Amino acid sequence: MISCQDLTWGVPGQPLTPAMNINLAKGSLTAVIGANGCGKSSLLKVIAGLQKPLSGKVLLDVPRRGNVAFMPQQQFMDRQFPISLQELVAAGFWGKQQTAQQRSDKLKRVLADWHLDGLEQRPLMALSGGELQRSLLARLCLADAPLLLLDEPHAALDELGQELLWQHIRTWQTEGRTLVVVCHDLTAVRKHIPQALLIKSSGNVLAPTTQLINPSQVA
Repeated sequence: MISCQDLTWGVPGQPLTPAMNINLAKGSLTAVIGANGCGKSSLLKVIAGLQKPLSGKVLLDVPRRGNVAFMPQQQFMDRQFPISLQELVAAGFWGKQQTAQQRSDKLKRVLADWHLDGLEQRPLMALSGGELQRSLLARLCLADAPLLLLDEPHAALDELGQELLWQHIRTWQTEGRTLVVVCHDLTAVRKHIPQALLIKSSGNVLAPTTQLINPSQVA
């Protein structure tokens, strides 16, 4: 699904890591871990086609348009933008050919799945951090893409929200989708994600999660 060939990224003239060569299979679930500032979020943007690499290339086995869904960190969103929660979530329909009734039915189901029903008309500025995060995840559900790139999806979620998140991630993988998840919660990564890509300035390592995260790191 994803092939990174001699890939470097970062500030022009200052790649964050040595050139990376990895392959992520279709239907795989991979965590991206590493220290703050190591380039995890920018790697997701490069894979999504939102940021150009410094060198090398990223090959996908599907066209990016309509097949790649990227969930950004909520801190980069404009909370003052005058739209409601429902309008934010419904943006996930972009590019999809569906009838108005199909959209309405699916939107209701997704809002209920993420425990957002009753908040449909609330403006972004009135949402809690957890409500906004669940809204972004609900929007991701509507995108219905085979490749999902999630940047810190666990952020701001309470216990119920995190339970919903991992339930949906398991479902998406069961459906055959490919997921790449940036996550700082090493306990959750070790519990829920089978393989991880460790980003380091000295080089990158793709391996089973249990080889990269030992129990002492998550205690």
